[in-house]
Amino acid sequence: MDKRRMCPNCRAFITTSDRVCPYCEVKLGPRAVDRRNPGEILGGLIPQARFTTVLILLINFALFAATWLYSQNTGRPFNQVLAIFGAKLSLPYMRAQSWRLITAGFLHGGVLHILMNSWVLFDLGAEAEAAYGTARMLIFYFTATVFGFAASTWWSGALSIGASAGIFGLIGAMIAYGMREKTALGSEVKSLYIRWAVYGLLMGLLPLFSIDNAAHIGGLAAGFVTAFIFPVARARTMWLEPVVRVVAAICVLLTVGAFVMMAREVMAVNAAAGAR
Repeated sequence: MDKRRMCPNCRAFITTSDRVCPYCEVKLGPRAVDRRNPGEILGGLIPQARFTTVLILLINFALFAATWLYSQNTGRPFNQVLAIFGAKLSLPYMRAQSWRLITAGFLHGGVLHILMNSWVLFDLGAEAEAAYGTARMLIFYFTATVFGFAASTWWSGALSIGASAGIFGLIGAMIAYGMREKTALGSEVKSLYIRWAVYGLLMGLLPLFSIDNAAHIGGLAAGFVTAFIFPVARARTMWLEPVVRVVAAICVLLTVGAFVMMAREVMAVNAAAGAR
């Protein structure tokens, strides 16, 4: 393996083991590629490039199982259960319960719905995580989910759920990646994900499917814009890395808080049903 790297300050060739450049004596951090791909998890069982993606998929499947079992045990219609667990509803509900902008992105309305979204997210999430790193990928996914369902709320009061707002956000981020990378690879990435976006939005126009294109467009725009605010880590923008980590941590904390509010809502409904 090639042990050489270039000093980001003086551009001299040094080794990967150097912690201080021997030529300009500038303190060195890890390479951008090492920050984006820090290794493997559980002895290689889960590649680092898929860890966050797999975690999101596990949460999605756990919530799908929980909503299905809740519907079976209580006899409530599945759409009613989704509304209880945090689906996007009409504007008055969303104003009072803004946490639904997050939880709606982790709920799914059926087996085909979750399998289709999981199939796309498994590959796309890994690509975005490998290109941008875990922290940025989390920011893109969170922002796209929130803004996607905010756009959906503005457009329609119908119940809406699904990971596709976040997925379109990752597509937007990959389009931004292709636009910033002025190479043949960047051009190919941009063309590929523009086609993904067009195909996805056109599918949303088919009457056969009940697809929330407003959430898709909102997520796509949010992911694209956020990817320009937090571009791929470079040596000249190392000052931005602490900001990225803080913003990613805030996104995670807000998501956890939304799940807590979801649990409180479910318990409140159960308590009200038990009091009757």
